[in-house]
Amino acid sequence: MDSNGLSDPYVKLHLLPGANKSTKLRTKTIHKTLNPEWNETLTYYGITEEDVVKKTLRLSVLDEDHFGFDFIGETRVPLKKLKPHQTKAFNVYLEKTFPVKKDDDLIAIRGKILLSLRYATSKQSLIVRIIRCAELASMDSNGYSDPYVKVYLKPDKDKKSKYKTSVKKRTLNPEFNEEFVYEIKHNELPKKTLEVTVWDKDIGKANDFIGGVQIGINAKGERLRHWFNALKNPDREFRQWHILSAELTPEVYTSS
Repeated sequence: MDSNGLSDPYVKLHLLPGANKSTKLRTKTIHKTLNPEWNETLTYYGITEEDVVKKTLRLSVLDEDHFGFDFIGETRVPLKKLKPHQTKAFNVYLEKTFPVKKDDDLIAIRGKILLSLRYATSKQSLIVRIIRCAELASMDSNGYSDPYVKVYLKPDKDKKSKYKTSVKKRTLNPEFNEEFVYEIKHNELPKKTLEVTVWDKDIGKANDFIGGVQIGINAKGERLRHWFNALKNPDREFRQWHILSAELTPEVYTSS
């Protein structure tokens, strides 16, 4: 692609449909070569069974230059071609660019959150661990967010059950690994709902609500199953990815 007869290639990855900044990964650039070797591992967190059925990995090979990039070629791999816990090698020709469906870059994604629940009988406490988020919606003009997570066990008249994680700067895939402990009798848990909300921290103005999830006896599907497993099996940890909903209105919608 360059006048010296060489290229400065790198590979960019997108998950389609629904490509946004959080689902775009890239390798390093290898300069002045037509036979680059990367040996890099790039990881997408929070891939669900539904994603495996519906999503396709797009790999584009690009030539980096001072004014942007030149497109060299691309290939696509439907995730359903892959089998769990098996590495599959592909040796394919690059194609010229495929048309991108209109909604690939425009689809609204709020993101996912991975959290764990465990009821500790020795402490008579519910232990909530916020592990990480993936594919968060971008709330800032730089294309990123400064996310943090708020955890609230309701109803709670005194508002003493509110906790929040630290803020992670400029990321749509933050890793928290923070744990919160609620001292509560086991037989009181069925009356409670765990509200988990993700926010974008802003300075000088109200923080932006990204999305949230409610887990409890009145929830449905995976959210109900996660809560039920934790209550039915004390002292065992249960991890689960949950889709963040933009429709959830936090009980106290403040910038704190």
